[in-house]
Amino acid sequence: MEQPFAALENWNKTMLAPATAVLYFTEGMATYGEEFLKPFLNATQTFANVEAKRFFYRSPEENWQSYTKLLQLNLDLLSRYSTGAVKTLGQYNKLELSRFLSAWHEALIEVNAATLGDYFSNQETVLRRVVSEFPQTIKAIEPEYGFHFERHPGSLVHETPRFELRQVFPHDDGVEIDDRLKPIFIIPPFVLGANILAFLPGEKKSYAHSFANRGIPTYIRIMKPIHENEAVQTMTLEDDAEDTRLFCEILSKKHKLPVTLNGYCQGGFSSVCNILSGKLDGLVDALITCVAPMDGTRSKGLGKFLHDLPAEFNDLAYGTKTLANGNLIADGDLMGWIYKLKSIEESGPLIAYFKDIMMLTDRKDRPATINKTVAALNYWLQNERSDLPMSVTEMSFRSYNIPVTANGDLPITMFGKQLNFKGITERNIPWLLCYGIRDDLVEKEVSTAPLDFVDAEVSPFPKGHVAIATSWSHPNSDCPLDGRFGPENFRGPVKFHLDLNEELRK
Repeated sequence: MEQPFAALENWNKTMLAPATAVLYFTEGMATYGEEFLKPFLNATQTFANVEAKRFFYRSPEENWQSYTKLLQLNLDLLSRYSTGAVKTLGQYNKLELSRFLSAWHEALIEVNAATLGDYFSNQETVLRRVVSEFPQTIKAIEPEYGFHFERHPGSLVHETPRFELRQVFPHDDGVEIDDRLKPIFIIPPFVLGANILAFLPGEKKSYAHSFANRGIPTYIRIMKPIHENEAVQTMTLEDDAEDTRLFCEILSKKHKLPVTLNGYCQGGFSSVCNILSGKLDGLVDALITCVAPMDGTRSKGLGKFLHDLPAEFNDLAYGTKTLANGNLIADGDLMGWIYKLKSIEESGPLIAYFKDIMMLTDRKDRPATINKTVAALNYWLQNERSDLPMSVTEMSFRSYNIPVTANGDLPITMFGKQLNFKGITERNIPWLLCYGIRDDLVEKEVSTAPLDFVDAEVSPFPKGHVAIATSWSHPNSDCPLDGRFGPENFRGPVKFHLDLNEELRK
């Protein structure tokens, strides 16, 4: 009686597994497509609202030319997406086709349906991982990801109507903060959110904790929720500088030493602007920037995308929404979607779907696992987008549309003053400038633009935009933040700051 039961089990695998796999596959296609479609519909509605007012103020010829250019841009995006999809499907077929044909050969030539049933059963398992288990793992990582300052009420040092000044305490056991050391003050990204700098503290992958775990007094500026605080909605660059000055005054007075200002991504550009405004004179005597966009017009990705966009539509109005109180803010979801568009050949919905399928497929040399790093990265991508004040968005918009002048003038003014990179040298501020070698969001040329005008120490890190805050934050990594790495003995940000302390001690 064993043979009939075995045959029935094989029949179930062969006939039912493909049907279940198709259901999972269809659900996955719908989910990944919806994640891309939601911001698209939002962008379409915003575009229609703005054009309803502007269309009739342009001549028919101007409208024809503008919409023709826009159509060409969309066709180019579609072409790049199609090319990327074909490439990704080719990679998937290369991995799966031989296994699929081998299973059919066993079934048809050697009359062994079990192999074919096993193949479809495996596909069902993989798709269930992608559609069901993967999202659950991403949600489950939330308690381990980020700062969770709500667990540390004593971390609040000071606040303004716009920002909180928080202290980052060591995560490693037995580490005590040495208040005699020079404080580090971190300005996080606006778009990426602050929590990316506390990626996975329990796994020793946290940029902020890499300082605190060495006993360094570590502080970070946290922007208050924009929808709950009108002062954030209407914030100006001057407000940003004044609040930063106040926090630096508090830290300098507490530790009786000047502050090292450390900006990540947009926070790096904002830090430079605040120093050049003169508001931090006497309070900040060292600067660290990581993957900071200093001249966006040099970008081959986002910069080129904005350049290719018809001038009539390259306007912040198409990414702005009006709150119930009448204040205008920038749409964070739409901005995140634009970042996807500029590299659509790598991040389109079908491409992302099949990349996840390949990632979660068992191989002979390795079983598929959903590790914490992958889960945390996806949690960040799905949950850390937020709306932004118009002043911050205008700052980035100008940086990516107006180049730094040949004399070093930035396309930004503050307190009625023109900002110039040479002001860093004039203030005798040592600067560690870090960038990602394979960063496709803020490319090397964008991040290192100040080197045309000032001398700064440069530390290139392998991988992309957030690797400094994730992979290299681990003390035992190949490029440790608290050590030297590479044949040129580049210094990590923590090492740079510790050396500043040593110089002060001597």
